[in-house]
Amino acid sequence: MIKVDNTYFIGKGAHRECYRHPENRNFCIKISASGHTKESEREKKYYKHLEKRRISWEMISRYHGDIETNLGPGSVFDLILDRDAAISKTLGYYLASEEKTKKYYDSLTNSLFALKKYLFDNRIITMNLDPSNILCQRSDDKISRLFIIDNICNTEFIPISSYSNFFAKIKLARKWDRFEKRMLNIYKNNKALSDMIRSLHV
Repeated sequence: MIKVDNTYFIGKGAHRECYRHPENRNFCIKISASGHTKESEREKKYYKHLEKRRISWEMISRYHGDIETNLGPGSVFDLILDRDAAISKTLGYYLASEEKTKKYYDSLTNSLFALKKYLFDNRIITMNLDPSNILCQRSDDKISRLFIIDNICNTEFIPISSYSNFFAKIKLARKWDRFEKRMLNIYKNNKALSDMIRSLHV
């Protein structure tokens, strides 16, 4: 059994808490609140589907199985770290400040473009895309890569987009459009973000 406490605590989502793995600095452990395991089970099922398809894992936090902890069953995932070994900050962190957005403007723009291409190329469906669920891995003085760390699953009753390129692209285009509109709504005072999103469509 793995023992975790507040010294390993990273953050909390709607139904899960995330802790740094006490025995491996490259992993984190997600623990569901009592009675809220449905989201985790659905996510793990979709990860197994992605494993079978042999997708590239370069922009999502990979699932490494389950373990028992003193706080209940936990799921082990990659922990996304910057080059200096600090835990990577969310996309929201860089968009909440126009100054930070400007500082990393070019690398953020390139990373967002790369993330969109990655999702389409690998047909990876997410429940939703949110700046709080995307981490920006920083290398030296630029953002080198974005990682989606949560809500990776297909909630369709009949998950046709998991098996059809045509329907997957339609669904992904719709979700990416909502993602851009969500960012513009949350950070509406960030002119640099507006410029960035316009540049993605040039």
